Amino acid sequence: MTDEHVQSFRVGDVEILRIVEWHGPFIPAPDLVPGCDPEEWKEHRELLAPDHWDPDSDRVRSALQTWIVRSADRTILVDTGVGDGRERPGYPHFHRRQSDLPGRLARAGVRPQDVDVVVNTHLHADHVGWNTCDVEGEWVPTFPRARYLLPAADDAYFGPAGGYGGGVSEDDRLVYEDSVAPVHRAGQAVLWDGRHRVDEHLTLESAPGHTPGSAVLRVASRGERAVFVGDLLHNPVQVLRPECSSCFCLDPGQAAASRRRILERAANERELVIPAHFAGQGVVAVRRLETGRFAPAR
Repeated sequence: MTDEHVQSFRVGDVEILRIVEWHGPFIPAPDLVPGCDPEEWKEHRELLAPDHWDPDSDRVRSALQTWIVRSADRTILVDTGVGDGRERPGYPHFHRRQSDLPGRLARAGVRPQDVDVVVNTHLHADHVGWNTCDVEGEWVPTFPRARYLLPAADDAYFGPAGGYGGGVSEDDRLVYEDSVAPVHRAGQAVLWDGRHRVDEHLTLESAPGHTPGSAVLRVASRGERAVFVGDLLHNPVQVLRPECSSCFCLDPGQAAASRRRILERAANERELVIPAHFAGQGVVAVRRLETGRFAPAR
């Protein structure tokens, strides 16, 4: 690929392409991972800077991105970013953003009608935005042929049955109404819980904590493995300190338990870990230290 916003690699017979919607400095490190000792960032400066943390501003560096997965003769998208022109008054980084994910997908050879499956690892604003697009003032599914795989627990919590996330944030209602409800109305939503087999290489598994239904997508082909972990990891400092959840986790304790479980398996089975928001190369291999903790493999 020659496009600077597209990177590609393979896991056995599965091709994975990274489509970057945005990349740059985000919020202060202590705000993102409030339970992490600030000295951790300094101690691991060589690992974290400059790709994942700017020591001068003490801000993390993050990415908004979508992943194209070509598996078993189908085209699958993992998460769909923030979207275009969305009303997100509670999230300044996302409010009325203008972006062209369909254009970047097209440069990677993917048209909306080519997409067979959309996987939303969870239903936060920056993972479902391009589920839909505005057509003559109406939100409709961006990918007209796709099945949208939605975690049932998230759909219940963030949808009207759960009071749109319990009514804590008006943005949760806006996100559901413009990016999830239209998929239901079009008959393209598939709710799942626990475990869901996508195809011979891909399996969804629940990993709750960040949200009630947050999930990971496992890839296994020809003895090679990878796992899309969504927002279980926001920054490599959480590989070093998996007990530290992000400020966006609804149940930090449960998220930490899910994170440790996923890292255990990644270290044991040599799974390549693919978080939703890592800057830099966007992926990380994990090794277990003699202390029992984990670290990004070098």
